[in-house]
Order: sequence, then structure tokens, then C-alpha cells
Amino acid sequence: MSPSDRETFEVYAIRYATLADRTAQETFIMADPHDGPMPMDYFVWAAIGPRHSYVIDTGFDEASAARRGRDLLRSPAAGLDMIGVDAGQVRDVIVTHLHYDHIGNFDLFPRATFHLQDKEMCYATGRHMCEQTFATAYEVDHIVGMVRQVYQGRVAFHDGDAELSPGFSVHFVGGHTMGLQCVRVWTRMGWLVLASDASHFYANMERPSPFPIVFNVGEMLQGFHKMRGLAEAARFVIPGHDPLVMARYSAPAPNLEGIAVRLDAEPVAEG
Repeated sequence: MSPSDRETFEVYAIRYATLADRTAQETFIMADPHDGPMPMDYFVWAAIGPRHSYVIDTGFDEASAARRGRDLLRSPAAGLDMIGVDAGQVRDVIVTHLHYDHIGNFDLFPRATFHLQDKEMCYATGRHMCEQTFATAYEVDHIVGMVRQVYQGRVAFHDGDAELSPGFSVHFVGGHTMGLQCVRVWTRMGWLVLASDASHFYANMERPSPFPIVFNVGEMLQGFHKMRGLAEAARFVIPGHDPLVMARYSAPAPNLEGIAVRLDAEPVAEG
């Protein structure tokens, strides 16, 4: 497919929550005990094209924030509304995986089809959830809710990589969970990859050192290579939780400073 056949998307990261009280030791399997603080941000993403638009992940709600000690800054739906995306009208939501902070508000998208990897639903409803090590990042009500969406015909399952429209595709990565997928988007800068939790921070990829919540370490490491190959360049792989994203990209309007940034742009060299 030539570039002229692809849709060119605008891509946004919307910051909806944060966790300030974290250290680098919680971020890397091979952590240096001398590393200092390493806060974590929480995002949802939107890709807006001339013919198709997509929301990537749905974040968590107030109840999950209270249970898990996260600072909820705004509803993800409110953040999307600030860039002109009405959650109630969204037709396609990419679910990178079913952890609580990526699928917690699915009910705010009543018209959407949810795009999910086969392996992720198998993982979230199968034998591995008998192990608290794996189950702790899931919330049972979210998983039961998504099973209900399956029976209502609102989940589109993918077995590996799939093109959803010209210039927009999902790609199986695994690693962090059994069925995690990333997103590849064609932009004015070329190919951009939204890693979600295939890499929580830039540093997970750059060291490289995997994030410690992981189903398969080998897949996570191979995922770093796969995403670099999918992107126009390594700098266009956007991690899922790094506050540096807000520093390396610009807000689309002054009133969105600290809330949203436009990702289809050249990042600054350092945040």
C-alpha cells in the first residue's frame, strides 16, 4: 500500500491520572537500588482520521482509583471531550489489554465495538487468574462486563496482527500480559506506535529492562524490537505510562497544558 492510500491520523495522549509516590525500583526487573523517585502517569489515546477515528483504552474510574491509591485527575471521557471526542459516539475502542487501568470505563462507550486479542480474553478468564501474581492487576467486574459485551456482539477479536483501516492496525506483543497488543498509526510524521504497556516507560526500552509486572519476559523483550520495527524510528514508539510524554510533546491548545498532547509531531530531544 502506498502512503497516498492511507488515512493520515492526528494522535493524542490524554493524561487522566497519576501516581507520584513511586520509585525506579518498582519500574525495572533489574533495578538499581540507588535509583530515585519515578512517578507514573496514566493515559488514554485517540487517533482521529478523515474517515475513521479510534480511542485506545478507557482508563479507570473513581472506585478503582480509591482502592488502588491513584490520583484521578479527571474522567478519561472528560479528557477526550476536551479534544472534541464524545465517548458516547465513539465506534471503535482498541483494548490493548484488560488490566484495570485500561478497561475500567468501557460502559462510557455505549456505541463502541471493543477490539481485543483472543489470548487476552483467554488469559483474563482462565487458569492463570488463579495466581494472585497475575490476577492482581485485573478487576473481576471489568472482566465479567467484557464477557457480557461479547454476548451482546460488541467485541471484535483478533488473533495476532490486524489492519482495521488503511493506516491503522493492531499488533500482538504479549509480554506484560498474555494478550497485550500495541497500535500502529500512520501520521504526517510517518508510522507511530502506541506501545501501551508493552513498554511502560521510555527507559524500559532504552536500557533495556522489563517492567516487573510481566507474564512472559522473553516476549516483552522481543516486543521492544518489534515496536521499533513498526515505527518510523525508535523515537516514535510512545510508552504507556511515562510522564516524559507530556514533556516531549506539545499541548494542542493552551487550555490543554498538562492534560493532552499531540503525538503526531517530532518530539523534543529531551524531556
